[in-house]
Amino acid sequence: MKKPLVALLAALTASVTACSLDSAGGSDDVVNVVIGYQSKTINTVTAGTLLRAKGFLEQRLADVTTETGTKYNVAWQDYDTGAPITAQMVAEKIDIGSMGDYPMLINGSKTQSLERARTEIVSVTGYHPKGALNMVVVDPDSPAQTLPDLAGKKVSASVGSAGHGTLVRALERAGLDPRTGVEVLNQQPQVGASALESGQVQGLSQFVAWPGLLVFQDKARLLYDGAELDYPTLHGVVVRQDYSAQHPEVLDAFLQAQLDATEFLNTEPLEAARIVAEGSGLPQEVVYLYNGLGGTSFDTTLKPSLVEALKGDVPYLKSIGDFADLDVTGFVDDAPLRRAFEERGQDYDAALKATSAPAAGELWLQGSDSTTPAATPNELLRAVREAEAGGATVRAAYIPDTELGTRWFADKSIWVRDGARYLPFGTAAGAQRHVAAHPGTEIVEYRQALVGAV
Repeated sequence: MKKPLVALLAALTASVTACSLDSAGGSDDVVNVVIGYQSKTINTVTAGTLLRAKGFLEQRLADVTTETGTKYNVAWQDYDTGAPITAQMVAEKIDIGSMGDYPMLINGSKTQSLERARTEIVSVTGYHPKGALNMVVVDPDSPAQTLPDLAGKKVSASVGSAGHGTLVRALERAGLDPRTGVEVLNQQPQVGASALESGQVQGLSQFVAWPGLLVFQDKARLLYDGAELDYPTLHGVVVRQDYSAQHPEVLDAFLQAQLDATEFLNTEPLEAARIVAEGSGLPQEVVYLYNGLGGTSFDTTLKPSLVEALKGDVPYLKSIGDFADLDVTGFVDDAPLRRAFEERGQDYDAALKATSAPAAGELWLQGSDSTTPAATPNELLRAVREAEAGGATVRAAYIPDTELGTRWFADKSIWVRDGARYLPFGTAAGAQRHVAAHPGTEIVEYRQALVGAV
């Protein structure tokens, strides 16, 4: 398993081309700012897709220009995963990048011995306290009901990504050797999605928004929810220290702009979903799955629990490749973000203690620019039934998994009748666990639940 990760990073580093904008190439009065982001990775939109679309960074830098006269040229580079962003940062072609937890650690490991390329984590974009953002999906008609059912099968994952890390941890917990239990095909997310659809692989383990997208499109079924690991996952921002030392005003402007984007998303989540959908090409319903009530927690602060989670990720990275020891505590620097909070008159320590809100039921009707909350699964089911009876079209209905709390699509959930209650589960395994522990309950179809909810 070591060779693929090393080979991947080497190949990506070698692929840096002369057409890439070099941040060191600016003239005396123009400073280049090169941002690496992932448009389809929803958990990074406040440092990527949404941030770019709203122009918050350019606005902040324009304010700096007004004060100092220095001009800035911002270039946005879009990638599918964090690995190529790291390769470009190693080559000093990207100044600031956003990516997931495992890629950030690989970034720190690969750059720490390079004076001009050395990086540090300066903020979080989004996180989930239980790790529900990463999932394993299978073909809708797959006979697999649990992760061990994929033993000996081919599973697509981007080696070194958060999605791959979830697969390794989940296999270990299921009693399978991650190196031999399944055959992992190292593929980019979109390649893996095609491989799953064509039957070349029997499973796909990826980060958001790929699992939700494929399930929404009826091209996949959720097999394993990363929340079962009950281990925090996060995405964040890394910056080249040499660049931020030369241009501290750029990093401050970026963090201020990220805070602008975060506030906008948390205040206007539906509108933010529309903007991100336009910028990424993803369906708005899929984007809102993650940035709606109780989905991804968009919170910039570097919480101690998240830093500890990063430390716990290191053994996994060592198991799959040539991962040099990294001082995670030293790799994380919240001083610039603290200053950004102070400049806004906001209390960083108070924000640091804030916790994410639990998921809740939510109904979104076609043609509406707002959603309706539902306190219970039965209430959501009744709302869907009544809306359909009145001739309305349901654009999307979201509901938290009964066992894990993960926000998921109501019509893609597995429903269990428990007396007068109807309980949703994201996976068949979760529903079966509940039925086994509660005699008299039974699994029913979604349409049955709609009819029976009182």
